[in-house]
Amino acid sequence: MPSESGQLSFSRRLRYRIEAAGFFAVIGFFRMFGIDRASNIGGWIGRNLVGRTFLSRRPLRNLRSAYPEKSESETAAILNTMWDNLGRVMAEYAHLDEICWQGSDPRIEVSGGENFRAATARGKGMILLSAHFANWEIMPIVAREYGLKGAVIVRPANNPFVSKWLDELRMRKGMQEQISKGQSLLRVFSILRKGETILLLADQRASEGIRVPFFGRDAFTTPAPATIALKLGVPIVPVANRRLNGARFHMRIYPPIDPPNTGNHERDVFLMTCAVNRFIEERVREAPGEWLWIHKRWVKENAPVRKRALAQPAISG
Repeated sequence: MPSESGQLSFSRRLRYRIEAAGFFAVIGFFRMFGIDRASNIGGWIGRNLVGRTFLSRRPLRNLRSAYPEKSESETAAILNTMWDNLGRVMAEYAHLDEICWQGSDPRIEVSGGENFRAATARGKGMILLSAHFANWEIMPIVAREYGLKGAVIVRPANNPFVSKWLDELRMRKGMQEQISKGQSLLRVFSILRKGETILLLADQRASEGIRVPFFGRDAFTTPAPATIALKLGVPIVPVANRRLNGARFHMRIYPPIDPPNTGNHERDVFLMTCAVNRFIEERVREAPGEWLWIHKRWVKENAPVRKRALAQPAISG
């Protein structure tokens, strides 16, 4: 039992156990099938069951705002593809040990390896940055098989039993060290100063972030990758995943994001964070159905935000 659960009330511990039982029952169900059939079943469940519930309300609103020019049928098609992909991701967690870049049955193709090599040759460490594209667990798998050392920044699952299971799975397949979001940045700095790698996904809403354009609207975005990269002089190497067919993927490594040098640190952080959001938006537009539209990515101007976010000045481009 996760140690933090000892501090929880009986009712919450019971709820977590019931939730975990349901989660592991789903994982057990998908393990009854081979990986490809499990992925197909997960996609069907996502499209035909989950996608028909109230859970589609937020992603539908997000899609309409991001693509005002698209018809309802076009928006519905993107939404349907998103639920198909999300259902497949859930099923693929049951078979993540079988997904690899190398070996007898590689399920990941990689392009842009020269950008890996060029960034590694600098000897300063690097930040591998991606978003919730296709199956977002792919990047750490490739990084480990490539021989990179370092850590991945993760958001722990709300349920401690599920979180522990995911941690163990990710350590078997990806980077062996995981740093929870919100933890001290000292470990991140230490890893990068040793010439190692930090992996992270940068597309979730950050209530304490800065206002940066994303699909034509301001979104509170974490400035952490830009701040760290500028302070240490390490490159941000962006990565995108695409689903090829079923449970097979293509991961593309892009050239590093050029660091700005305006002489104003605050503006440099803003401009580099803009470049991060621009990269993510461009990749989303290439395959909108493979991105996770369910997040509350944008906030209203009058929405309450945390003090740090309010303290950040709005710097126009």
